[in-house]
Amino acid sequence: MADLEFLIVLLIVIAALARVASRLNVPYPVFLVLGGLAIGFVPGLPEIELEPDVVLLVFLPPLVYYAAFVSSPRMLRAHVRSIGLLSVGLVLTTLVIVALVAHEIVGSLTWAEAFALGAILGPTDPVAATTVFRRLGAPERLTTIVEGEALVNDGTGLAAFRVAAGAITAGSISALEAGGQFFLSGVGGVLIGLAAAWLVTRVRRSIDDPPVEIALSLFTPYLAYLPADRLHTSGVLAAVTAGLFLAWQVPTGMFHAASRLQALAFWDVLMFLLNSLLFVLVGLQVQPVLEELGGKRSALSLLGAALAVAAAVVLTRLAWTWFVDKLAGLSGPERLILGWCGMRGAVSLAAALAVPAEAPNKPLLLFLTFAVILVTIVGQGLTLPTFVRRLAPDETGDREAAEHHARLVAARAALERLDALQREHSAPEDALEHARRRYEIRLNHLEDGEDEEALPSARRLLRSLAETEREAIERLHIDGDLDQATARRLERELDLEEARLSEMER
Repeated sequence: MADLEFLIVLLIVIAALARVASRLNVPYPVFLVLGGLAIGFVPGLPEIELEPDVVLLVFLPPLVYYAAFVSSPRMLRAHVRSIGLLSVGLVLTTLVIVALVAHEIVGSLTWAEAFALGAILGPTDPVAATTVFRRLGAPERLTTIVEGEALVNDGTGLAAFRVAAGAITAGSISALEAGGQFFLSGVGGVLIGLAAAWLVTRVRRSIDDPPVEIALSLFTPYLAYLPADRLHTSGVLAAVTAGLFLAWQVPTGMFHAASRLQALAFWDVLMFLLNSLLFVLVGLQVQPVLEELGGKRSALSLLGAALAVAAAVVLTRLAWTWFVDKLAGLSGPERLILGWCGMRGAVSLAAALAVPAEAPNKPLLLFLTFAVILVTIVGQGLTLPTFVRRLAPDETGDREAAEHHARLVAARAALERLDALQREHSAPEDALEHARRRYEIRLNHLEDGEDEEALPSARRLLRSLAETEREAIERLHIDGDLDQATARRLERELDLEEARLSEMER
């Protein structure tokens, strides 16, 4: 089977596994990793060699950039202390503890290799955890902390890995030199990310063309990441900084409505495909590594080493989230949930693949990394929903109440604006009256406790009427009374209306 055909098969498998995961209410990364693992042992399939640059330079920049772009700056500021303690303090603590365990228990690893393994396993992957949180209505602060931690700890872990990889190549490195490299890597990445975001902001303000804007948004993470990486600073922090900066620009009108709608749809599909491919590729890499290790170590020895390192990773996080008092605002049960969210993923995989060839135990480092990814993604991913259901308060009701209040405030603000326009005589009277009737109807329903379009019966009726309109427009087009461009534009308006009604059902 050719590589292109195999990629097509993988995409079909991804769609099927994601669908099964959705039906079973299981985080889709769990099924994708297990699916990749199973596919890897099918005889006759081409061997997929995943180069580290493919993950670090192709997959990683858009993943971290978009995660930063869709985050809430307000919520990140509110939890900046907790995020900092997890993304820097916990990563460095994990690095040290994993290094000690790997050097003393696994054996045969040099100190440089052991510290490289600690840096590889420091960063977390938030996809499985946030999938569970959103489905079960977990507190927003937990989602914010887990996502915010992952934004920064990728940069922390990769900066530490760069230092450890240099030590493997050079043979040694001083603590002072390592600390200096770590600090400069972070600061340089942030500054380059700000410069890239400022440049993109200047360009995008002069563009009103959705396809061009979407293309520019796709290039933005690379505009930040690549210069930072070439200058030996943190490309991850550069891409994250660019994403955060542009997220703060959204309310200023830099992004037009049509561009936002199309860009969000494009990025949602892209993120799903990138994450899904990476999780499947994690599973596919296990079999080649086992073959390379064959005969060098016994199966029992490998199992013991994997369990020791995985236990060090999991227990370090649980202890940190439970005993660090400055994780402000979190209850005991929420700390346990946060401690159980330490799944490892794409960043750890990419870093393990990037271990210098000079490392004599590179196959062992790869095996231990894959083992920890499997243990955390599958073990913690499958059990996390139970933790959330039993320990986390369901905030779905609070969010619905906040949404209802926001609709009320918005409707009243619109009516006040109509009053002002009427006093100023700055709009036609018939237009003002038409708009006023619409908002007064909406406000009356909201004040009675329901938005007229939030009623299930009203939603069904409106969607049925939209379908009737679409059929009428299509008949006009078929009969030659309406050109195709106009018909498609009218159908797009109906699609947007139906999408809005569907969004209310979520």
